[in-house]
Amino acid sequence: MRSRYTAFVAGDAEHLRRTWHPRTRPADVEPDPATAWTGLEVLATEAGAPADLEGTVEFRARWSERGVRGGLHERSRFARRGGRWVYVDGEIL
Repeated sequence: MRSRYTAFVAGDAEHLRRTWHPRTRPADVEPDPATAWTGLEVLATEAGAPADLEGTVEFRARWSERGVRGGLHERSRFARRGGRWVYVDGEIL
């Protein structure tokens, strides 16, 4: 989760592509350069231990865009694929 947030901050589309499940990944994963991500708070995790195949992360991320500030509160689902965690999808809360 933290590496994906960092990829959004840095505009690293390649990392986002690699860490997004191919079944749910959109064709374009390029972050919007107008959006400045300004903070991440992980609120809860479920599963996701080394032996688990799935896990969830609930988080809040703050952003700013053209002088407007906002936030994203999401519960994200991750799956282990080829030994690595990948983002499957999320529910906006």
